[in-house]
Amino acid sequence: MKKTINISLILCFLLITVYSFSQNTEELFLLKKLKSISKDNIIALEHTSVCKEKYQIKITQPLDHNNLDAGNFTQRVFLSFNDLSKPVVFITEGYSASYAKNPAYQNELTNIIDANEICVEHRFFGESVPDSLDWQYLTVEQAANDHHNVIELLKKIYKGKWVSTGISKGGQTCMYHRYFFPDDVDASVPYVAPLNFASEDPRAYTFLENVGDSACRAKIYNYQKTMLKGKKKYLPKFKKLAHKKNLHYSMGLEAAFELTVLEYPFAFWQWGIFNCNSIPTDLSAKKMINHLDKIAGIDWISEEGVSRLLPFFYQAMTEIGFYGYDTTNFPGLITALKKPDFYFTCPENTICTFNPELMKKVDAFIRHEAQNMIFIYGETDPWSSTSVDLTGRKNMIKMVKKGGSHRTRIKSFYGEEKEKIYKSLEKWLNLKIIR
Repeated sequence: MKKTINISLILCFLLITVYSFSQNTEELFLLKKLKSISKDNIIALEHTSVCKEKYQIKITQPLDHNNLDAGNFTQRVFLSFNDLSKPVVFITEGYSASYAKNPAYQNELTNIIDANEICVEHRFFGESVPDSLDWQYLTVEQAANDHHNVIELLKKIYKGKWVSTGISKGGQTCMYHRYFFPDDVDASVPYVAPLNFASEDPRAYTFLENVGDSACRAKIYNYQKTMLKGKKKYLPKFKKLAHKKNLHYSMGLEAAFELTVLEYPFAFWQWGIFNCNSIPTDLSAKKMINHLDKIAGIDWISEEGVSRLLPFFYQAMTEIGFYGYDTTNFPGLITALKKPDFYFTCPENTICTFNPELMKKVDAFIRHEAQNMIFIYGETDPWSSTSVDLTGRKNMIKMVKKGGSHRTRIKSFYGEEKEKIYKSLEKWLNLKIIR
């Protein structure tokens, strides 16, 4: 008996073969392009359907862009490729970019505008760390030059529109890069990015006195007061939990307890994970401390926590600013903490002196010169207390999500608000977003 040939199966097999061949050819083409512009280490990465190809590149950067004899370091860059004809989303990460190695990772903006994606790890973080931590080279300007170099290099491949973006400290980094190199990209979308003018910017105090409703603020205050007044009761449980987590505090355990309690309202509103009804009033000491840990976290001001974030704290205390705590509502209750600020996080044998001049220049640039920027904020996020101020120019937009926290994204908006964001991106990047 003769076997019949299924024409449909043959055609399907041929189509799959042709498609696979074209994909492999395209991959080789892109890899060849990357190797032609960079002699640095290029590694192919696993990826899901969020992109066609994915690479990690280690790019050699000058430690000091003003003095090339100062040495070099390698900066980790993640590149997700879809099509050379599509725009590029350029992520100015403010910390480590290890998450970008995840095969399924894709930035929100990349998905919205159907783009290629480049994520740059910040100098002195993750694997982008020089052999010797010479803190004088960890500056906003040096980092902006890093990003400029990456863009100049990869623009040899990508000829379309570019939009820079970043979240929180990455959003700050995005702003600073635009200040130093305003023409590197066609548009920018910084998320929840503060623009601080002091190492203890007092605008946070006013914000926390008015955020939410009075009933919720009263619950927060009462929780803090209960913890501070009952220090003898709660401190042993704080110590036990710290020991369990193997945490140590250079300022002393009692001062660390007080500082963590002072951090509570900022952290509560920043993340917006817990509602006001979840704030405890008179539970066991263990449960009260566990709640403090869930909201404010007892790790981050420990020696171990500060060590992990040391580059951030250095930048906060010298250039990009931070916040402090108003202790006037707790007379006589702050006894161990000498000063409620973060200068204790300054690297050993290093003097941290804050200079506000650069942030003022960035502020003036954003108000009067910058073009095509969308700033995303959450209404109840304390970082929005030091958000940018705009002058009303049509090509500069500030979007504040009502009730939104530090987790606010474009997807948090609906209706006319989201449409305003989409239309601006379409105009500036000359593309059509699929609704």
